[in-house]
Amino acid sequence: MRWLRHGQVLEPPRLGDWAVSHAAVPLVRQDDTRLEMLFSPRDESGRSHTARGELVLSEDGAELRPANEPVLRPGPLGAFDDSGAMGACLVRRSDREYLYYIGWQRGVTVPFTTFIGCAISTDGGRSFDRVSPAPVLGRSKDDPFLATSPWVLVEEERWRMWYASGVRWTLTAAGPKHEYRIVYAESNDGLAWQPTGHVCIDFASAAEHAIARPCVIRDADRYRMWFSCRGDVYRIGYAESQDGLTWDRDDSSGGLSPSGDGWESTSVEYPCVFDHGGRRLMLYNGNGYGETGIGLATLETH
Repeated sequence: MRWLRHGQVLEPPRLGDWAVSHAAVPLVRQDDTRLEMLFSPRDESGRSHTARGELVLSEDGAELRPANEPVLRPGPLGAFDDSGAMGACLVRRSDREYLYYIGWQRGVTVPFTTFIGCAISTDGGRSFDRVSPAPVLGRSKDDPFLATSPWVLVEEERWRMWYASGVRWTLTAAGPKHEYRIVYAESNDGLAWQPTGHVCIDFASAAEHAIARPCVIRDADRYRMWFSCRGDVYRIGYAESQDGLTWDRDDSSGGLSPSGDGWESTSVEYPCVFDHGGRRLMLYNGNGYGETGIGLATLETH
């Protein structure tokens, strides 16, 4: 597989005091007539909000028309998401849409802790309400440090989640360094989740310390996963599976690396892969975790 890059779709828009920098972690919402992209800008305090915009695709690229108000704001003081509410995955089930998001909380001994929250829309995606003031997946014996970056598929009545779980924090000369990898959980209703502790994507070498933002597609013959992985900088990795549990990682066959001397010269991360109009596309971030905006790539078929 080879990805054909189309450059930036979106530079971080200034939409008010809630969106003054960054455009991180893109995800797509599709219906019969419209394509939307959700993404996360930051406010003046560095807190992530979930924003949206209409996405118009062409043969050579895309145009985004962002809305002026966020889909989801950070939670109240002291809540698991009071330092940021960053959308990660959207699931449509019957007349409901489930927005799974990363709840950020600033730390004292470590810079941050993250949890997984959920907000539901019953009006066709126009508005989302939190299902609870608490996370739907947080710290547990299987995820003692943090849980983040969820991706959810529903297969018959089984809800399946791939997400990043913290392994440890390591104290370095530059400060605490997080270590997390991709694991698996299941649910019967999308709200009560059971972590399994099963590791899907582990560190490829001692140099890697962060594997996050899985994006999973089930094709007719296999599951495919794209994800962020980093040692010094982020790049996009790739793996395949027959059952969604045991994965064969092969970054060189389907991943993406930094390129050029511009917006994606030092890192690429947070992929969202989707099918639209007979094409397979990827939205992703470049340098600075969304500081330089969002790009688009198309999978070449020959």
